[in-house]
Amino acid sequence: MPFNSLFLMSNGLSQTLQLLAGLSLLIVLHEFGHFFFARLFGTRVEKFYLFFDFLFPFSGMLNFSLFKKKKGDTEYGIGWFPLGGYVKIAGMVDESMDKEALAQPPQPWEYRSKKAWQRLLIMLGGIIMNVLVAIVLYVIIYGVWGDTYTPVTKATSGVVVDSVGYWIGFRDGDMIKSVDGKTIKKLEEIPLALILHDKDATINVVRNGKDTTFPIPLGTISRLIKIKSVPVSVRTHAIIDTVLPKSIGDGLGLQKGDSIISVNNQQINYSNEFVAYKSSHYDTPLEITYARAGKLNTVHTSVPKDSAIGIVLGESKKYSEHITYTPFTAIGKGTQVMMNKLRIYIVQFKLLGSPEVKVSQSMGGFGSMAKMYTPEFHWIDFLSLTAFISVALAIMNLLPIPGLDGGYVIFLLFEMITGKKVSEKVMERATTVGLVILLALMLYVNGLDVLKAFKK
Repeated sequence: MPFNSLFLMSNGLSQTLQLLAGLSLLIVLHEFGHFFFARLFGTRVEKFYLFFDFLFPFSGMLNFSLFKKKKGDTEYGIGWFPLGGYVKIAGMVDESMDKEALAQPPQPWEYRSKKAWQRLLIMLGGIIMNVLVAIVLYVIIYGVWGDTYTPVTKATSGVVVDSVGYWIGFRDGDMIKSVDGKTIKKLEEIPLALILHDKDATINVVRNGKDTTFPIPLGTISRLIKIKSVPVSVRTHAIIDTVLPKSIGDGLGLQKGDSIISVNNQQINYSNEFVAYKSSHYDTPLEITYARAGKLNTVHTSVPKDSAIGIVLGESKKYSEHITYTPFTAIGKGTQVMMNKLRIYIVQFKLLGSPEVKVSQSMGGFGSMAKMYTPEFHWIDFLSLTAFISVALAIMNLLPIPGLDGGYVIFLLFEMITGKKVSEKVMERATTVGLVILLALMLYVNGLDVLKAFKK
C-alpha cells in the first residue's frame, strides 16, 4: 500500500532531514498497522519496505533494495525510491501487481481467504495507526511541555491585529467575546473557531466600550490556512521586557521595566504603537522618553534599516497562563487536539476548488512540506508537525482511490453490503488506474513547487 505523502522537498538541509525523519517514522508505523492486523488474522506478509524497491508505480522496473533481510516469511528492507513504503500481503491485489501468485488457488494464509471484516481491518490498519501515532505525539507534547495560552480575560487592553485580522474585521483594542456564537476563552482558539464557522456566522467584540458585531467575510478560511497563525494577539503596554546585550537599546542604558512614554513627542501607550513608529522612521533621529522609578528620562538615537534596536516590549508572560498535564490528563488533551486537527484538515480538503481556496496555492509537493518544518531543529516543533502530517495522511489514505487504502475499503464495504466479492480482474484494473492517478497527482503537486520556485 503506498504511503501517499503527496506533498514535499526543501532547500534547507535541516528541514530536509526533518522531513525525511518524520516521513520515515510515519511510513514504518503506517505499514506496521497493516502488518499487525495481517499477522493477527494469520495472513502471511511477504515484504515490509520503507520506500519502494521499484520505480513506483511500475512494479517491474528498476527492482533493487538498499537493504533487505528475510526473517520468517517476511522480507524486511529499504527501497531506493523514497516516495512511501509498502507491505506485500500474500494473496492481495496491490501495487506489486503479482499476478502469478494470484493465479494460484487461494491458500489459508492469504488475504483473499480471510473474512471480509478481517480484510477490512487489515486495510484500515495503516489509517488506524496514523491516528494513534498523532494522539501519542500530542500526548508527549502536552505531557512534556504542557500548554501555554493567553486567556481573553487577561487581554484587558484588547488585542492587536495583523493584516489578516484587520481584513477579517478586527481592530486594535477589540475585546473579543464570541465567534459564531461560541464564547472565546483563549486567544489561540480564534483560528479554529473561524475555520470551522457556519455559514453567515458573525464575530462579537467590545469596541470603544460598545458591543459590535460583524460578519465573517468569505475568504477568511483560506487566508487563515495560508498564514497558519493567530491573526490577533494580546495588546500590551509599552513596558520593556528584555534588552538584548550589545544592542542599541543596551547602549542607551534602557532596562527591563522601563515604560516608553513618547517618541518624538508622540504619545506611546502600547507596544504595537512603538513598533509601528520606529518601523516607519528608520534613519530618522528619535527622542525616546521613558519612565523609570517614577522619573522621566530621555535618550536620543536613530533606527537602522531593519528597525531593530534590541528591546522587546510587552511583558508577555504577564498575560499568559501555563497548564501542566499529568500522563493521564495529557491523553485527554492529546486526543482532543488530534480531533481538532482532523476537523481542520477535513475542512481544508473540502474547500479545495471552492471560491475560498485556489488549488495551485493550497497544494504543494515535497518542497512545500519541508518548508513547514522550522529551519532550526526543536523537538516540540518537529513532533507537532509530524503529528499533523500523520493526521493528514490518515485522511489522504482514506480517499476512495484504488491503490490507496480507501479504495480497497470501498470494495470491501461493497462486498459486505451486497455479499458479492469484487473480482480480482476488476481489482487489478482499478488498482492500475488508481496508481496512474496517484503518479499524476504526485507529479502535479511537485510541479507546483517548481513553478513557485521559478516565480520567486
